[in-house]
Formats: sequence, C-alpha cells, structure tokens
Amino acid sequence: MSDRTVRVLSVGSALPGPPIDTAALAARFGMDQLWQSWVDTFIGTRTRYLAIDLATGRPGQSLADLGEIAAARALAGAGLSAGDIDVVVLGTATPDTLMPATVNVIADRLRIDGIPTFQLQSGCSGAVQTIDVASSLLATGRYRTALVIGGDVIAKHYDVSADLKSLPPEELVNYLLFGDGAGAAVLTTDQRPGAPEIRAVLTRLSGLDRQPGQILHWFGIADRHSGRAPAQEDYKAIEEHVPELAEEVVQELLDDLGWARDEVEHLLPPQLSVTMTEKIVERLDLPHAREITLVGDTGNNGNALLFLQLEKLLARMTTPSRAIAVAIESSKWTKAGLALELSGGA
Repeated sequence: MSDRTVRVLSVGSALPGPPIDTAALAARFGMDQLWQSWVDTFIGTRTRYLAIDLATGRPGQSLADLGEIAAARALAGAGLSAGDIDVVVLGTATPDTLMPATVNVIADRLRIDGIPTFQLQSGCSGAVQTIDVASSLLATGRYRTALVIGGDVIAKHYDVSADLKSLPPEELVNYLLFGDGAGAAVLTTDQRPGAPEIRAVLTRLSGLDRQPGQILHWFGIADRHSGRAPAQEDYKAIEEHVPELAEEVVQELLDDLGWARDEVEHLLPPQLSVTMTEKIVERLDLPHAREITLVGDTGNNGNALLFLQLEKLLARMTTPSRAIAVAIESSKWTKAGLALELSGGA
C-alpha cells in the first residue's frame, strides 16, 4: 500500500580502504611531530579514506565504483532489485567525468534503465538536495520508490609530490580535512513498518554577497598548466558562517514542524572537521539529542557523509523518536537540513 509520505527504507555506504591515519599522511609528506599535533588539536581527524595510492598518486576506486557499491548495499538492505526503482538522483561535487554523468554510469552498472535520472552538482548540501528532489517527485504520486546517492572523490585532485611546508593555508587544509566515499538510500511512499518518515526537507541558497568559502577547479587542455591550485578552502570564513547557518537550519525545521528542542533525540550535525562539529553541536543546543558524528574516522567525504550518518541513525532509532540532520555547503553557502520521525504507528 502506498501514500504520499516518504520513508527511508535502507541506507548503504562504501569507503575506499584502508583508512589512512595522520601519522601515515605526515610520513608521506615529510611533516614532523609538531605538525601531527597541530592536526590532532585543531582539526581532530584521526583517519580518512582516500581513493588513490598515497605512495604513487595512482587513482584507485572512482566515484562510480563507490556509488555502485553503496547503492547495491542500499537495495539489498531494502530487499529490492533494480526493477523496483522509479527514479535515481546523485549529488556530488566531484563527478568522474563531465560527460557522461556519473549517475548514469552507476545506473547502468546496477542494470537500471528506462527511468528518470538526475545529477546535482553540489558540495556537502548535495546529499540533502538529492533527498529533496526525490521526495518531491515521490510526493506527486507518479513514482513510488527512489534511489538517492551521494559521494565525492576529492583525492584525485591531490598532488602527492607536493611540499606541504610551502603551501598556503587555503591549499594545505584540503590535505587534512577531506576523504573519499559514497552513500545511498532507498526512499519510498510504500508503507513499511520500522521505516522512519521524512517530515521536512530544507535547502536554501544563502550566498548573497558572500565570497566562496571553497573553490574546486576543473582543468581542460587549454588551462591545465595555469598554475592555479585545484582546490582552495577559506577555513576562517567557514568557521564564521557554518555554525550560524547550521543554527538557522535547525530553528527553521523546529518552527515548521512545531517540535520543541528537547523532543529531538538524534542530531546529525555538519561534518567539516571534529573540532568544528564540536562547536556547532554546542551552539545548536538540543539538550537530549544523541550526536552522530563520523568525520574523525572517515574524513570529510562531502556528499557521502550524510548517508554514513543516516546509516548509523537507522540502526539506532527506536519508536518513537525524532532526528534532525544538517549539512552546509561552503562553496557558495547553501544550507540544508532534514527531519525524520519514527512514530509509534510506523
């Protein structure tokens, strides 16, 4: 039986292994113990997963590879096959190629065909945007089941021969914060016991008159020797704006739903770094919410992180309970959030 309420049936994830700790990163780039201590204190990331061979810089798993694995796991967790999917949406800032769209490569590998597919170009908020687009389509009644995927492979932009001691902070920080990975979820309007319901989805562009906090370049034949850094991060601007935007997301979701702060049992906060997440959680002030934070072990793997958090959430949610997730994209400042509820009648 189907209605217009969208539910999360299952979530799957994929990380390129093995995890790389800060000591291994420091050894590869010739950084000393003082540098490692700085990373531990000010960033907090213990390990990250990179889809390259750190010794040689050779690429390993692609976004399509990781997305296929995550999606297959989500389908298996839902007890569904490719033929049950009515629409596919992928969110990423780092597609494997500009054409063909990575979403279609993943769909082809899963034997999905003859349905609408969408690829959203976005940073960390892209994971929420995939859910927003898919939920909106499901709510029309034209479709019943959607596969949403999020992931990023930023390590392909790394120069493993770089001298980190000479890099400016806006380039150095990218080697410390980020990891690679993918996640996927199956959404449906079918009534399924134990499946949390999506109560609200929020995505808002908030970049008017704000300079980009992150820039990620693509290079073609004409500009490949331009000397521009492939990735730049304005960490100071991110420290200033992300907590403020996260607070706005939570307040808007609470206001729209009429939920009190002490009624939220689970919080999935933005995951730029461990230290940043700690500051944001304190500012959000949800007194009874259990925090689901993974960035210390996975690195910031962009659009994959929300799905990794949702995977943990589904294993923890009991009846009844409410959860809020927040994702902030700093490239041109997009705020996004998600509210889920597992009610007594689910």
